[in-house]
Amino acid sequence: MNKILVWSITAAMAGFLFGFDTVVISGADKQLQLIWGTSDAFHGSIVMAMALWGTVIGAIFGGIPTNRLGRKNTLLWIGIFYVVSALGSAMVNDPFTFAFFRFLGGLGVGASTIAAPAYISEIAPAKDRGRLVSLYQFNIVLGILIAFLSNYLLRNTGAEPWRWMLGVEAIPAVLYTMFVFFIPRSPRWLISRSKDDEARKVLKFMNPEDDIEQKMQEIRQQSEVKISGEHILLLKYRFPLILVFLIAFFNQLSGINAFLYYAPRIFEAAGLAASTALFSSIGIGIVNLIFTLLGVFLIDRLGRRKLLFIGSIGYIISLSLVAASFFLNWGGLTVPIFLFLFIAAHAIGQGAVIWVFISEVFPNHLRASGQSFGSSTHWILAALIPSFIPYLFSTIGPGYVFAFFAFMMALQLLFVIFMMPETKGKTLEELGEELSLKKFKS
Repeated sequence: MNKILVWSITAAMAGFLFGFDTVVISGADKQLQLIWGTSDAFHGSIVMAMALWGTVIGAIFGGIPTNRLGRKNTLLWIGIFYVVSALGSAMVNDPFTFAFFRFLGGLGVGASTIAAPAYISEIAPAKDRGRLVSLYQFNIVLGILIAFLSNYLLRNTGAEPWRWMLGVEAIPAVLYTMFVFFIPRSPRWLISRSKDDEARKVLKFMNPEDDIEQKMQEIRQQSEVKISGEHILLLKYRFPLILVFLIAFFNQLSGINAFLYYAPRIFEAAGLAASTALFSSIGIGIVNLIFTLLGVFLIDRLGRRKLLFIGSIGYIISLSLVAASFFLNWGGLTVPIFLFLFIAAHAIGQGAVIWVFISEVFPNHLRASGQSFGSSTHWILAALIPSFIPYLFSTIGPGYVFAFFAFMMALQLLFVIFMMPETKGKTLEELGEELSLKKFKS
């Protein structure tokens, strides 16, 4: 188990870079708009959101290298993309080149949401799979916290602090790329490519006490179910496809990425000074980290469905209070406090559950394709929603925006109650068969 934990942590470090890359731009947000004199529409849709459009492309096509090159090799390329993106973004002098390098980092983020959870789910024992895969989410929120902290500490560095804020990401990106060299390839992927000898060695290394030949036969049997031309859009996979779509859809309709991208701007809109707003962002990262740890602890105990139920209730309460704060001009620290509650609800619910759940519900040979679909849904919305935030805030106002997000979370609660199955404690092979054949009972 110690070996599996180390390999899982290494793969999950892709999540650290995901979180850091996603949030680090929030510290440079207003600096870049001031330097380049761009409109709200251009700034939101090009400068700020280009990384998210790269993430969409990475999510749509990330299943291809994850299947063909393997999970490990894809994780290596993700690290290289992060390094190039960080250094390039820090050195440019115009918004279009900046957007290009941010786009490259987005490709890494999108592909990592497929390759990292797939790798961890395929090396983890069933009883620990939720906890180990959710290490990816833990690393995301750790990256978010470190990005907020880094932005605050570097806010007065040099004449253009934004260059330091963005460039520092190259350090963890290089370390991550080096570490990935030392993890083995996924045994399930190896078996799907008829590399039985290497798969046998990895499985034996993972757990010498297991009946290796029996385990390989179980994995091989599901791989052999694959027929020529089979894909996730077949009628037999309709149920897992709908589940993956809805959990990804509701994840972004909570407003989480819009908030993470514009946290300082939202706090300023609520009446906080600029430096206080930036410092308050660190509090968001701390709350996110604490409640993600709680989610990691509970996910294999309470299960995915119960955590998302708890998170949905928290979303509805917190987002309604944030909307009310703007409508009624409560001011002061009310908005940060309510947004801390929002982050706590996200961390213990959607944050802990989404990547675990998406990595579980498709059979082995379609896992990367299924994750690509779920990640694509997630990231298309993640690119669209933050793109409109500056415009929506300046036209209809933050209150109506947060009220809409609260309404969408009421719909998520209905999804959890009436449709979402529980997946804890079952092997990937069992889940692949039961959900595909619609025998599964929650």
